[in-house]
Amino acid sequence: MGKQKKSTPTAYQLRISTNALKNIDEITGYIAFINHQPLNAIKVGDAIFSAISRIGLNPLAFRECDEIPTRTKMYRRTVCLSWIIIYKIVQTEITILGILHVSRKPSAISTLRRIK
Repeated sequence: MGKQKKSTPTAYQLRISTNALKNIDEITGYIAFINHQPLNAIKVGDAIFSAISRIGLNPLAFRECDEIPTRTKMYRRTVCLSWIIIYKIVQTEITILGILHVSRKPSAISTLRRIK
């Protein structure tokens, strides 16, 4: 009968906080210089940036961050290799807050709430 109205997908703006960039630098630096595995550091860095780009395409596909509960479910997380990427969704902006190793305490995740 009538045509259904198609909704256009929401375009999200992706922003990586200085804290997250510092985390990536620390992770890759540790792997390259302390562990003496520069090629592995490149692979890990590429995997992290690939996961961040997947977040930019569909941020709601990943689960809510249980350590930072909110009514609007704005804090979310994804796992990339052995690291957790924590991000926040506010309207159409995605902010990558930090990247932590999975062995870190959950209290370290809740401190990311203060990052802007």
